[in-house]
Amino acid sequence: MEIVSINPWDLKIVERFNAHTDQEANQIIDAVHDEYKSWKKTSFQERAKLLLRVGEILEARKEELAAHITAEMGKPISESIAEVSKCAWVCRFYAEKAETFLKPRMVETDASKSFVTYEPLGVIYAIMPWNFPFWQVLRFAAPTLMAGNTAILKHAPNVTRCALDIEEIFAEAGYPKNAFRTLILDNTQASKVIEHPKVRAVSLTGSEKAGEAVASTAGRVLKPSVLELGGSNAVIVLADADLDAAVDVGFRARFLNSGQSCIAGKRFLIADELHDAYVEKFLAKVATLVFQDPTDSTTKIGPLARVDLAEGIERQVNESIAKGATLKMGGKRDNAKYDATVLTNVKPGMPAFDEELFGPVAPFVRIKDMDEAIKLSNMSSFGLGVTICTGNSEKALERIHEFDEGAVFINELVKSDPRLPFGGIKRSGFGRELSAEGILEFVNAKTVYVK
Repeated sequence: MEIVSINPWDLKIVERFNAHTDQEANQIIDAVHDEYKSWKKTSFQERAKLLLRVGEILEARKEELAAHITAEMGKPISESIAEVSKCAWVCRFYAEKAETFLKPRMVETDASKSFVTYEPLGVIYAIMPWNFPFWQVLRFAAPTLMAGNTAILKHAPNVTRCALDIEEIFAEAGYPKNAFRTLILDNTQASKVIEHPKVRAVSLTGSEKAGEAVASTAGRVLKPSVLELGGSNAVIVLADADLDAAVDVGFRARFLNSGQSCIAGKRFLIADELHDAYVEKFLAKVATLVFQDPTDSTTKIGPLARVDLAEGIERQVNESIAKGATLKMGGKRDNAKYDATVLTNVKPGMPAFDEELFGPVAPFVRIKDMDEAIKLSNMSSFGLGVTICTGNSEKALERIHEFDEGAVFINELVKSDPRLPFGGIKRSGFGRELSAEGILEFVNAKTVYVK
C-alpha cells in the first residue's frame, strides 16, 4: 500500500511512501522487543548522553527539519523552527532529570528494608498526530527511552517524512537501531499493533474517536494507555483584567499553529464591561493574519493541514451562524485555507460553543462575572485547560478548584512545558505527559520488602 503526503498550501504531492506489511511490522516489533532486553540494562548516564546528542542534532538540523514540517502540514516556517527547538529542550530536560524522577523511594514499614523501585515495562507504542509532528513524538520518546523502554511510532500518514526523520535522528545520535522505530501503517494495521503480545503499553495523542478506539482495544487486552485528546479551552477575561494584555494572550492562544492545537483558546468568555472593546482590539490583530507562503519567515498563518479539516471548520461556522452567531470577520475557505474568523453572540447549542474548533475561529460569549464564567467553562465535554485573565490573581487562585480542567493558567495562554505535567480529564483523555508524572506513566512501580 502507498501512503502519500500532500502539501496543504498548494496541494502538491510532497512524497510517496510504501507502507509496511503486517509481516514487516511484526518483524520490527520483534526486533524492538529484543533490543529492550539490552537497553533496559544501560545506565542513566549512557541514556542521557545519547538523548543530549538527539537534542544537539535537532538544533543543528532545525531549519531542514522545520522545512519538512511546513511542507507536510502547512505550519508557518517560524513556528516549525520553534517546534524543533522545543524538542531539543525536552531532550535536555529528561537527560538531566530522569534519574532523579526514577530514584528508588524508601518507605518505612515493619520490614528491615522496604522501598519502591521504578523499572521499565518494555516496548511502548505511540500513535501520534500531525499538528505538532516533532513535539508530540519527542515529548513521548524522551521520557520513554530514558526510563529504559524501547519505542515504536505510528505517525499520522500526512507527516510520514517527519516520522522517518525522527527515527533517523535517534540512529544518528548513536541509539541502537531498534531502540526507536517508525512503522508506516494504515489505521487498521495500527490497531493490530496494540494487540501484539510484545507491546506493553500505548500512548495516543489524537481525536476523541481515535481515543475511544485505542482505549477500547488497550482495555480489552489489558494494557495501560495514556490518551491526550481534544480540548475546548475557555479564555476568560474578567472585568478587572488588563485589556491589552488580555487581548494579546487571547490572540496567541487562538491562532498559534493556525488554530490547530488541542490547548488553543477556543471559547472566549468576556466580561460585559470589556466585551466590545476586547472584540474591537482582537479584530484589529486578526486583520494582520494574511495568507502567505508558509515557507516565508514573515508568515503568521498557514493553511489547515488537510482540505477535509478546513471543510469541517466551514461547516461548524456556517451552522453556528444559522443558529444566531454573528460573523464579524473571515468565514471563507479556499481548499485547505480557512480565513481567521471571529464570531460573536455565540451561545451553548451552537457548534462554535459545543464542539472543538480545530482551526482559526474565535467565538465570543458575554459573561457577567466569574460565577458565570466557571459555569460556561465547565459546560463542555472536554477538560484540558482554561486561561483566566484578571487583575487579581490571588482571588482567581481561590476559585481554581471549581474548574473541571487539567490545567489553569492565569494571565497566560495554556501551553505545554517539560517541567509541568500535561493532560486533561473528561473527554480530553487520561494520564499525563511531561514532568515527573509523564515518565512515571510507563514504568513498573515495584514494591520490594526485606524482612
